[in-house]
Amino acid sequence: MNARSTPPTEDQARAAAIDKAATLIEALPWLSRFHGRTVVVKYGGNAMVSEELRVRFAESVVFLHYAGLRPVVVHGGGPQISAHLDRSGVESTFTAGLRVTTDEAMDIVRMVLTGQVNREIVGLVNRHGPFAVGMSGEDANLLVAERKTVEVDGESVDLGRVGEITGVTPEAVAALLADGRIPVISSVARADDGGVYNVNADTAAAAIAVALGASKLIMLTDVEGLFSDYPHNTELISRLDVDELRALLPSLSSGMLPKMEACLHAVEGGVPQAHIIDGRIPHSLLLEVFTDQGVGTMVADEELEAALLSGNGHNPRPWRTTDTNTGGAK
Repeated sequence: MNARSTPPTEDQARAAAIDKAATLIEALPWLSRFHGRTVVVKYGGNAMVSEELRVRFAESVVFLHYAGLRPVVVHGGGPQISAHLDRSGVESTFTAGLRVTTDEAMDIVRMVLTGQVNREIVGLVNRHGPFAVGMSGEDANLLVAERKTVEVDGESVDLGRVGEITGVTPEAVAALLADGRIPVISSVARADDGGVYNVNADTAAAAIAVALGASKLIMLTDVEGLFSDYPHNTELISRLDVDELRALLPSLSSGMLPKMEACLHAVEGGVPQAHIIDGRIPHSLLLEVFTDQGVGTMVADEELEAALLSGNGHNPRPWRTTDTNTGGAK
């Protein structure tokens, strides 16, 4: 016979309710500071593979929306792409941490990112209301890219249909936000040759955050955050500025490097705060935004952050078209 749990007493139930109220009150200053602000969330990795974590992620995004923030989701889909390529018998190799993408592979990448993963995220969010609108980086030329090459052992290597983002046109995303929607964007870009490119989702999220004048960029990963000398040092770096991050970049692993470079690009482009958090923790997104302690690693610009946290108005900074070739906004 299975033992049954003893129901809580009235005093215990009241104490639990008081604890919940205290947690809500802790979120009050953050609700005030970020009300009306745009937050770009990069979603992928293990947080995307687990069904339970996918559901929790969608709930967190909807909570941000109801709390008065303006979330934008930018996603990749590496595990799903690899699985589909394997099933299709299409060879997939990696160079310098990037997937070499043939024309045949690009068709599958596009189908998986925009036709499968994007629709799944939209569906999970829209269980809670008609909020999410799916789009690709190629829609309305949101992301424009040129062919990317990398240097390996002193030689330039062609990666195929892999792109380097050269420009962002955010009007369509801005219109969705103004209409109270949650844009969900797949990391595919319009190519300079008229086709499409596969682009790094971390880089895409940073570029979109800059173009929208976002207050935060939050990158969900499958690690706790950034460590100064991993695996020798397992003490998490909770906060650093752009100069400290630049000094650390040469020592980072190939997996962490593009994420931290994306954070650096975002903050240098005017986003006050960029975060690396563990997407394997349910509702880690809410822990980062609405609690005093937060989670993961934050890169911040002190001046921009001070203006943000002072509660100087509730209107997001205006979006702007960017051209990464010129290194600035226009």
